[in-house]
Amino acid sequence: MRLIAKILGGLLALAGVFFALQGAGVIMWPASSFMLAASVWITYGLIIALVGALLFWWGSRRGT
Repeated sequence: MRLIAKILGGLLALAGVFFALQGAGVIMWPASSFMLAASVWITYGLIIALVGALLFWWGSRRGT
């Protein structure tokens, strides 16, 4: 279960950072994306990345 949490958390964190960078206009790909230079996606992306990082952290904890 923890391995799955680490994998999903890592993927979610990467996706969140990608969304935030699209919202900031740093990544302008794909050209038809509705998220490009839309500042609301900076906030959404950072929230998604935070959730992913917390999930990864939970999966990385030692113990039961």
